[in-house]
Amino acid sequence: MVKIARWNYDGGIQEGFVDDGNCFALSGGRTVNTLLAAGLEETLAIAAETLRSQRPVALRDVELLAPLTPATIRDFVAFEEHVEGVRKSIDGVAGVVPEWYEAPTFYFTNPHTVTGTREVIGIPAGCHELDFETEVAAVVGHVPGSDGRNLSSTDAHRHIFGYTILNDWSARDLQRREMKVSLGPCKGKDFANTLGPWIVTADEFGHLHDDEGFLPVTMEVEVNGEPIGRDLLSNMGWPFAELVAYASQDSVVRPGDVLGSGTCGRGCLAELWGRNGSRTPPPLQTGDVVRMTVEGIGWIENTVGQRRNAETRVGARPRKLETR
Repeated sequence: MVKIARWNYDGGIQEGFVDDGNCFALSGGRTVNTLLAAGLEETLAIAAETLRSQRPVALRDVELLAPLTPATIRDFVAFEEHVEGVRKSIDGVAGVVPEWYEAPTFYFTNPHTVTGTREVIGIPAGCHELDFETEVAAVVGHVPGSDGRNLSSTDAHRHIFGYTILNDWSARDLQRREMKVSLGPCKGKDFANTLGPWIVTADEFGHLHDDEGFLPVTMEVEVNGEPIGRDLLSNMGWPFAELVAYASQDSVVRPGDVLGSGTCGRGCLAELWGRNGSRTPPPLQTGDVVRMTVEGIGWIENTVGQRRNAETRVGARPRKLETR
């Protein structure tokens, strides 16, 4: 299995491959983003050469970082069960809006606040309902002869370089207020996203796709060792290739772009709040440990840190409208 990662070791950041409990650093100044720009076929050749020629470092001796520096992060909402539960939690309304079925929907989130597994995630200022979101993300790579624009689903599938786990951390109380303005979310989401523990190259999943392109791999999440939710990635409303194609419509996808699946069914607290009619299980608190596991990829784990105390909300100033 080809796993691509970034890690801290001996006071510096290294990037390369993880294999059989060892890390093999890239040489010649190459990085994970260099591999994405080279494309999957060339990367597999580089991996074989690197594992053969480079001296390994034990995985247990390194600190894993987020496996790439994303160019952009688009996060979809592709699981019907999640949409139904969260809508009831946030809007107090049952069911799924008909527009969800018409086309995939996504928002852009912050590529500058990406964290890795084992990092501490602080509670943002003003948040009292911290939540997680259990997702898989596709990472885009270069395809020779393609500019990443207006892709068919077949061509989009070739642009999927690999897969990683995504935790789209959410401040639900901030998000609830923001989305009443019919825009956002913004501060309810942009404080942290966790990617990791590595990118598993797409060829490792080729034999698992069903006839429609879905991947029936399990996704699980637990808090403090207690199971919270479990689902199959194949319960998405669209396979990943169609999400990538839609993202490229009248636009472009480029190497280093990350596209999240959206939260799987029962993959966050807010969905359960909507279904249970109460804040059970409770919002995350300082010291809680969240672990997400995806079949064929691995797991990521983060501890919740302290709340940042600061004034973040500034009300609009009443203004007398002026004319010239």
